[in-house]
Amino acid sequence: MTTETLTGVSVTTRANVYFDGKCVSHGIQLADGTKKSVGVILPATLTFNTGAPETMECVAGACEYRLAGSDRWVRSAAGERFSVPGNSSFDIRVAEAYHYICHFG
Repeated sequence: MTTETLTGVSVTTRANVYFDGKCVSHGIQLADGTKKSVGVILPATLTFNTGAPETMECVAGACEYRLAGSDRWVRSAAGERFSVPGNSSFDIRVAEAYHYICHFG
C-alpha cells in the first residue's frame, strides 16, 4: 500500500538538493519524533550512502536499485519498498520521476 498522506508532521521547508538537482527532498518529523524524508529523483543513475538503515517507499514512478555488494538490479514500483542497511550504500536508476518516502531507522 502506498502512503498518500502523512498527518501531524513538521516539515523542513528548505529543500535538500543533491546531484545537481536530480534528487530533491524535504525532511519531516512525526509527532513521536520519527524522522523521514519525502522527495523525487529525476531520471539518472545515482549512488547514495546511508548512515542509519533506510526503507525507500515508492509513492509514484519506478526505479531499479542495487544494494552494496550486489551485482543484481531489482525493480521497485509504486506501492513497493526496499530496505538498505545502515553504513552502506545503494545505486538507484530511474527512467521517469521516482517519488518516494525514505523511512529512517
